[in-house]
Amino acid sequence: MNVKQKTIKSEVSVQGVGLHTGANVTLTFCPAPENHGFKFQRTDLPGQPIVDADCDNVTDTARGTTITQNGASISTVEHVMASLVGMDLDNILMKLDGPETPIMDGSAILFVEALESVGFVQQDIDREYFQIPHNIIYTETDRKVEIVAMPLEDYRFTCMIDYNSPVLGSQHAVISSIAEFKDEIASCRTFCFLHELEYQLQNNLIKGGDLNNAIVIVDKEVNREELDHLAKIFNREKIEVAPQGILNNMELRYQNEPARHKLLDMIGDLALVGMHIKGHIMAARPGHAANIAFAKKIKAAIKKEKNKKVQKVYDPSVKPLYDVVQIMDILPHRQPFLFIDKILELSKTHVVGVKNVTMNEEFFKGHFPGAPVLPGVIQIEAMAQTGGILVLSTVPDPRNYLTYFLKIDKVRFRAQVLPGDTIVFRCDLMEPIRRGIAQMKGVGMVGDKIVVEAEMMAQISKVKESERVS
Repeated sequence: MNVKQKTIKSEVSVQGVGLHTGANVTLTFCPAPENHGFKFQRTDLPGQPIVDADCDNVTDTARGTTITQNGASISTVEHVMASLVGMDLDNILMKLDGPETPIMDGSAILFVEALESVGFVQQDIDREYFQIPHNIIYTETDRKVEIVAMPLEDYRFTCMIDYNSPVLGSQHAVISSIAEFKDEIASCRTFCFLHELEYQLQNNLIKGGDLNNAIVIVDKEVNREELDHLAKIFNREKIEVAPQGILNNMELRYQNEPARHKLLDMIGDLALVGMHIKGHIMAARPGHAANIAFAKKIKAAIKKEKNKKVQKVYDPSVKPLYDVVQIMDILPHRQPFLFIDKILELSKTHVVGVKNVTMNEEFFKGHFPGAPVLPGVIQIEAMAQTGGILVLSTVPDPRNYLTYFLKIDKVRFRAQVLPGDTIVFRCDLMEPIRRGIAQMKGVGMVGDKIVVEAEMMAQISKVKESERVS
């Protein structure tokens, strides 16, 4: 049974301070349409720029994960991202009026509770998963980091941390399914060692830090004077070292809470892959830099699998959905510039068209007549005309509309197309059409071989009476 995409029923906001910036911020989770994915919006900046939650946009992993796009940055996104994946969501716009997400209590539980408070809604389009096809391994020998993703029908995590600390020791955390996130992982708070805390305080790196939003592990001998100094900084009457080797500002929620929090961070960072994953992730000594490097490795594997995925091979001889006469009722193009002969399939999100290549084509008179090859620009135009059928099918009177190119991107010509070949083009919407703008991924195949692919953006425009072709 296919799983449908999900978003939230209504907007919900949380308020707090950024851990590193100390800025007071409001984060508002907003419902988003199908195939929107996870995006942030900086409402405090001119133009309110959008930042895609994507590992390719990561610009810093020093003390959290920062993403940057369109001149805007969002810091410490990992806890928010973990809450979205942990709550099994697909499409959310997050409006933020500052440069960093709020740290809240140092975990993801308050984000989870906010999302649950408004409820979830199932959407119409199926969710797409990336199923780990084989072991994907990332290592950093010098830091003894190792992360591996293995094939599995669920999303499972195993995490081990070891900082050579006699207080913390070696810890493990495991969830057998992402469905366990809320109960087992979401409430686990961030942690730091006392020597790190002192360095960050001295260098003004945690302006929003407080003993209410982090577990402080005492990894060195500390005297009464130092403890009193910390108490003064954090406006506490007194601070002691608890028997577990942490400052007694809070009690551990789990004996292995630090390991569970590292697992939380890993879930949040891997959410930047941009797709739900099926696989077992095992990590030894992970951190933000390693997590993001691993996320990029998974994203590369996704791209590779998509490229080599066996495309459906269409039989161009079957009875078409539209023949060339019916195509001319939709498209304004005419010979010698009509390059589509048949439409085999058409849905709300995809179209399949056919072009028969013959030596009778007008352009072969002047384009390599002694060694005829179908020009790449003609292939792209034929692909665009195929996509035009899809776009124009969304309006009730397609004869009164035209589609114009706005952008062509990521064009690749993989093999020559010769007279006698039949190209089958498939165009898929990359996201829902908005304000008359359509973004499509197009692939052209001869038999079972991809010969051309591209991403196209087009705009639907109503034609004037004088432009209409009869």
